[in-house]
Amino acid sequence: MRSRALRLARRYTGDPEEAEDIVQEALIRAWRHRDHLAEQEKMWPWLARIVANEAMRSLARRRWEREPEAGEEPPVDDALLASAPQRLDLARGLERLGVVDRELLRMRYDLDLTQVEIAARLGLPEGTVKVRLHRARAKLRRDLTV
Repeated sequence: MRSRALRLARRYTGDPEEAEDIVQEALIRAWRHRDHLAEQEKMWPWLARIVANEAMRSLARRRWEREPEAGEEPPVDDALLASAPQRLDLARGLERLGVVDRELLRMRYDLDLTQVEIAARLGLPEGTVKVRLHRARAKLRRDLTV
């Protein structure tokens, strides 16, 4: 499973050393949250999502850590440039959601919190968080497919 995770991380970064770091972080995160995996058969999709999240964090960190020197043009990231229309659509779709829905999605996907953790932070029942996240994703999906 580790070798599959490494291949996936390398696809995101193109750098074998960075891929090693990403997989290590992903495995640590997976170990910490192992009690959230209900079925062993779903281990790979679950771990692949964690690896993808870690890769996105790493790429974002890399972009923000490297500041161009005075007079230097910032580097153009072709993948980032190619994904601009989809990211713009997503940003517009998120703007159409209510504040509560946006915050729930931010906590779930930006902060990578589980539904249980979100419920605890907001003082809501877990079922309420599940339903609100489901509805927020459905609204966003409808907006993006129109």
